[in-house]
Amino acid sequence: MKKNKLNHGTLLIHIATPFIMFAMCMGLIMIALIVPSDKLQRYKGLVFMDELKIDPENAESGLKIKDNAINSDDNNYSSEKGEIIRPVFGEHYADLSCDAFETTVPVYWGSDIDLFEIGACQASSSSVFGDSGNSVVSAHVNTFFAELDKLRTGDVITVRTNYGKFVYTVRETISFKDSEKKYVRPTDDTRLTLYTCTKDIFGASDQRIGVICDLTETKYYKEAE
Repeated sequence: MKKNKLNHGTLLIHIATPFIMFAMCMGLIMIALIVPSDKLQRYKGLVFMDELKIDPENAESGLKIKDNAINSDDNNYSSEKGEIIRPVFGEHYADLSCDAFETTVPVYWGSDIDLFEIGACQASSSSVFGDSGNSVVSAHVNTFFAELDKLRTGDVITVRTNYGKFVYTVRETISFKDSEKKYVRPTDDTRLTLYTCTKDIFGASDQRIGVICDLTETKYYKEAE
């Protein structure tokens, strides 16, 4: 009787072992695919960016996206003083670049679910680039701000608009809960705040990471007047 029980237990072990090994292997594969999946989502967003812009008036939200070709010729920015052109909601009015990002990030004015699919969004309650105060920009962690966590103190970020070029230097890295508002509120000093969610394989995260940057150089477009 005891021998039969022993044989029965051994048989169960032999049957269960392949399934256990399969489950472990699948778990390791899923972990290994987390980073490539983030990269895939990022490039998917870039690929379909133009498609989403073609006919914005047909979007269910009724959002009208205004796309602009941002001036990238640094020779056209010559004056330290100039005119700030305030964008309209849904307008692509700036391009953001730095060594940490593989591509230039388009910045849209206002926060909207459709805008987050095609670029970074600047809160309309924050300061326009070139104006005093806090310019707050955010984007999805699996698309345009996938490399935001690579930024370190001293890194340089360049923002180009069709009225000026603004260079910022990272002052500090930040981490905060989505319920905390101290980093996104208006400020007396002129700064740039970038932030995104932390990566979480179980869904949306309530933790945010980002950087606070000081304005270190300002050049306006020579024909701004």
